[in-house]
Amino acid sequence: MSVSPLVEQPAKRKSIYYGWVIVIVGFLAHIASAFSISSTLSVFLKPLSADLGISRGTFSLIRSGEILIGAAAAPVVGTLMDRFGGRWLMAAGGLISGAGFICLGQARDFIQFMLVRWLFISSGDSLMGSMVINVSIACWFVRMRGRALAIAGMGHGLAKVCMPVMAATLMIYVGWRGSWVVFGVFALLLVVVPAVLFMRRSPEEMGLLPDGGLVEVREAVARPQKRRYAKRTGADNVEWSRREALRTPVFWLIASTFGVAQIGVTGLNLHVFSYVTDLGHPTLVAASVMSIIAVMQFSTPIVWGMLADRMDNGILNMAKCALQGAGLLLALSLPGMAPLYAGFFIYGIGMGGTAILAETIWADFFGRISLGKIRGMGSLVTSLFSAGGPPFFGLLFDYTESYYLSFSIFIGMLFTSAVLSLCLRPPTKRPGLAA
Repeated sequence: MSVSPLVEQPAKRKSIYYGWVIVIVGFLAHIASAFSISSTLSVFLKPLSADLGISRGTFSLIRSGEILIGAAAAPVVGTLMDRFGGRWLMAAGGLISGAGFICLGQARDFIQFMLVRWLFISSGDSLMGSMVINVSIACWFVRMRGRALAIAGMGHGLAKVCMPVMAATLMIYVGWRGSWVVFGVFALLLVVVPAVLFMRRSPEEMGLLPDGGLVEVREAVARPQKRRYAKRTGADNVEWSRREALRTPVFWLIASTFGVAQIGVTGLNLHVFSYVTDLGHPTLVAASVMSIIAVMQFSTPIVWGMLADRMDNGILNMAKCALQGAGLLLALSLPGMAPLYAGFFIYGIGMGGTAILAETIWADFFGRISLGKIRGMGSLVTSLFSAGGPPFFGLLFDYTESYYLSFSIFIGMLFTSAVLSLCLRPPTKRPGLAA
């Protein structure tokens, strides 16, 4: 009579692990969150600056304010994630962001535009954005964490690939005001309903375990689970307090190395369209450069994710930063379209690993139990770098009338981060610290 359970096991093995449903919801939410990012806003930079009567540097401060709001919200949102999961946070974020985009189309001056971005879109994105999505996915996966995060993150990359052409087309037919309304409707459709219907807090809530559910439990009894790389052994069941994490040098090293990358995400992406057109190239070339970066960010995360499941993430992050720096150096140093395209192609490959490696390192080093609060504190620090990105490029342009100085400084920072990445090592929790 003991044969019956063994006969039933193959049917269970074929069932789809629910964690992949969480990944699909994250994919859709990543698409919606891309409506507010710097590369999207960059397409509107010149027409908005002219229509609202402001300089590029002043316009860049909008993005800095958004990032600071997100930074302030990150520790609170991270704590809520650990307690309640991402379901209702994402639904609320989708509602707030969607309403904000629709209101953005009604803004009549710079102050109105700025306040809507800060009060609605920034708040909504904090609740439905990358931190909430990635912490949710990291709780469902351990061995396949890198590839799961990469697949969900491809939604962000896909949106960035399509966004320049989509935004430019919408501006032709409905203007920049109507374009934001369209983004608002899509934000509501892509996030709210999928989050309410399908998001769940953790596999344990559904009687499952990370990566494979109950089938993995039976297999683990028969044989120990093999891990390709020892970086995750034991880390997922360790609970950290904020104080304990902040006292580890590796917390600040992770935050600073990825913070430098965020300067490019928020600052360079906002100004790259204008940089290319200032070189004398037509807007189509500028849009294609942005698309090249976006295509690489869309197509390479799965490779970075699979490598992160097998290799030392410190070495991978060193390679990522070096690729970004080398790509920008090529685009900046040599004239002509070929070095321009090739340089941003290489830069985009490196950019494709930024989000994946950041999320896997935080989760691998500090585990699943307190990931929300630790990730929230890390986001607070990296967001300070992000907030400096737009004015760093914009105000230096206003002062020098060129992007050469800001690009050069950023390249140096990337190569410095590449060297520091080799020092990344998992922390060891010290007993006796207050929680």
